[in-house]
Amino acid sequence: MKHLVIGTLRQWHWISSALCLAGMLLFAVTGITLNHAAGIESQPQVRTLELQLPDELSALLPVAAEQEVFPAPLHDWLQTTLAVRFGQDAIEWSADEIYVGMPRPGGDAWLALDLQAGEVFFEDTDRGWIAYANDLHKGRHSGTAWSWFIDIFAGVCVIFSLTGLLLLRRQARNRPSTWPVTGLGLLIPVLIALLFIH
Repeated sequence: MKHLVIGTLRQWHWISSALCLAGMLLFAVTGITLNHAAGIESQPQVRTLELQLPDELSALLPVAAEQEVFPAPLHDWLQTTLAVRFGQDAIEWSADEIYVGMPRPGGDAWLALDLQAGEVFFEDTDRGWIAYANDLHKGRHSGTAWSWFIDIFAGVCVIFSLTGLLLLRRQARNRPSTWPVTGLGLLIPVLIALLFIH
């Protein structure tokens, strides 16, 4: 029975380690890049456009403004022309303008549509792959699926850590340094937090 429990622990440990390997590497590397963000230079790439709506779409604006309903043909034209995606819930209405913010990991975009003149002002900023990875680390503007991934990944890391601790407990008799090293791993961050963080 004891061998069965140890075997099961080992199985949970190696499966959880395999599942969280890529995520742990991502979060470890982005932990370093976030910690040194001020020293990592980046040159954001900014794309701006000014466009005039076609007449048939401009004709839809008065009714759209009155009812605050975004017409599907206008939505499709903007997404295709600007090479972006946005939902109806991202649209903000004012008396003479529609504003759409499109934040994403590693960048953001926005557009403003003048309801009177039918002019579209668009800007897209890409801050690079490091900013993209850093935003994934923070779960910033990354959507529901990524949020679920982070939660599940954290749960798998807990399983990995606890099964590792239980396996350490079994090996402690043969390795006297097990608990001092484990204790040191706990003590170092606690001491740094208490002594150096104010």
